[in-house]
Amino acid sequence: MKKIVMLTSVTIFGWLGWWLGDGLGLTAAYLLSLAGSLAGVYVGVRISRDYLG
Repeated sequence: MKKIVMLTSVTIFGWLGWWLGDGLGLTAAYLLSLAGSLAGVYVGVRISRDYLG
């Protein structure tokens, strides 16, 4: 279950980062997507640890 939560959160946060940086150019979109993916890892770990056992 932990891996499913991690995959989902990384996907959502990475997409949000790309969406936010899309108007600023390709490099900005890539960097914000990377930052969003890292935030997704953090959120996924916290959800798994705090709510799933």
